[in-house]
Amino acid sequence: MKLPTSKEACPCESGKTYGACCQIAHQGKAPTALALMRSRYCAYAIGLVDYIVRTTHPLNREAAKSLEERKKEIEQFCKSTDFKGLKILDVQEGETKSTVTFTAFLSQAGKDFSFTEKSTFEKVLGSWLYWCGEFS
Repeated sequence: MKLPTSKEACPCESGKTYGACCQIAHQGKAPTALALMRSRYCAYAIGLVDYIVRTTHPLNREAAKSLEERKKEIEQFCKSTDFKGLKILDVQEGETKSTVTFTAFLSQAGKDFSFTEKSTFEKVLGSWLYWCGEFS
């Protein structure tokens, strides 16, 4: 896991450079739920634990855990996972609630760990946050 330079391809596979894509969200806030989804995938891929915590809705089930426990689990997941790609399948953007369906191509210990999820995002005080996900 290494932070890409602003001129390298973005790990979210948007086709843009990191500087023109997820770096913007990582340094501020994502303008849309789709941008947040991509920036969270990228954050997992490069190990930006604080960003993942900061962009998770306070009512997400993970918020019941201590901050230290959450950070440790996220860091371990980032380190033990090979992020191979992201494919956006559907986006339903709303004013305060949006969904993004995607497939994340991952592996752990050499075994496929890919999944498809429909994520729900909510805009709280002007910022998009990851609320929950439904796996299929």
